[in-house]
Amino acid sequence: MLRLLLERLSRNRVLRRRLPADLGGHTLFVSPDSAMSFWRRDLGRVDPLLFRLARELVRPGATVWDIGANVGLFAAAAAFLAGPSGAILAVEADDWLAGLLRRSFSTPPADHARIEVLSAAVAGRAGFADFSLASRGRAASHLARTAGSTQAGGVRAVHKVVTVTLDGLLKGFSAPDLVKIDVEGAELECLMGASQLLGRRRPTLLCEVTERNAPEVGRLLSGHGYRLYDGEAAPDRRQPLAVPAWNTIAVP
Repeated sequence: MLRLLLERLSRNRVLRRRLPADLGGHTLFVSPDSAMSFWRRDLGRVDPLLFRLARELVRPGATVWDIGANVGLFAAAAAFLAGPSGAILAVEADDWLAGLLRRSFSTPPADHARIEVLSAAVAGRAGFADFSLASRGRAASHLARTAGSTQAGGVRAVHKVVTVTLDGLLKGFSAPDLVKIDVEGAELECLMGASQLLGRRRPTLLCEVTERNAPEVGRLLSGHGYRLYDGEAAPDRRQPLAVPAWNTIAVP
């Protein structure tokens, strides 16, 4: 009952929070309507693994695509780590969250990479799709044709979104060195629209992979010559995987 009350109080609530100092300390507009953890003042405790992987994978001057950007933790960290010669694309299907991203990144610091925000869902083909807004937290919202996760807690609304493909993004944005993908069960469909990206541009991937998609995602990425590693393991202890982990690093 208490959690339900807090979830109701979180609806459309917007808070200001700062990134950890070693990731630039930029102020972000976040919402506990996305995830209850955003009630915390210390963003470093919200998703420490995500920040650790950003520190490991983003290099100065890098171009980074954040697919399923949510409120922009990874995108903002990447902007600091890539520096002014880098470029960040934050793609978010939930237009309300995309609005927070635009507010957060409207005046980025001079020592950060430029961040562009695109409100769209990444899928296997360009067009339109139904998007299910999760009842419990917007971070669990998902394409209606995918199962989503148990964290959604049901659906509060369904609306149409524009869908784009990863290959299609190459027509309007610089090719990435790193692509982070967190699309709530649509990662296989997302990667199926990326044959040119994976075959020719060959960025490193940081991809959340659900158990039901893991075998096919593994075959697809291996077919493009990628090696898979568990991002949760310490870098010096990683071994190649036959099947993707929940947080998979895929290296060409």
